[in-house]
Amino acid sequence: MLGRFLATFVVVFLAELPDKTMIATLVLTTNYRRPFWVWFGAAAGFLVQVTIAIAAGGLLSRLPDRPVKLAVAVLFMIGAIVLWRQRDKPTEAGSLHPSGRQPAIRVATVAFTTLVVAEIGDLTQLTIASLAASSGKPVPVFLGGLLALWTVAALAAAGGMAVLSRVPIRLVRTGAAVVFALLAVITLIEAFA
Repeated sequence: MLGRFLATFVVVFLAELPDKTMIATLVLTTNYRRPFWVWFGAAAGFLVQVTIAIAAGGLLSRLPDRPVKLAVAVLFMIGAIVLWRQRDKPTEAGSLHPSGRQPAIRVATVAFTTLVVAEIGDLTQLTIASLAASSGKPVPVFLGGLLALWTVAALAAAGGMAVLSRVPIRLVRTGAAVVFALLAVITLIEAFA
């Protein structure tokens, strides 16, 4: 049981490090400056995704790939546009968001929604589903996958705050908009590949 937990943790952690959801978490943290609430929303989203992966097993691979990827691409493009439009707006003290510090529930909801949609049918979700189905031991796979995803999200949230301490706000917003636009393009390419 411990071996299955550790194997799942390592595989999912390494697969998720360079993934778009880690980048999205980092960008959301730099935009809202509420790392705990971004992490909390992302963690709740990952809880939903891992639960679906465990429950559905191999069924996730049967979701229509193209519509899911198109929806994800649209969300990333909307994020890019919003960030681009905000890059020159003044901020209130302690906040990157032009209208001031956003309520915690709003920040968590944005992170939750972004991560849930971005992870549908993602490699890590399919990996968790496959490991659960092939091992017949869903509990250690669930715990290993969830802890790995929560760890990556925590690293991204902490990294976002580190970026903010060294990089001007305008540059962060511009970079975040470009990253979201690139994620939208990459997702579109994946949808039609």
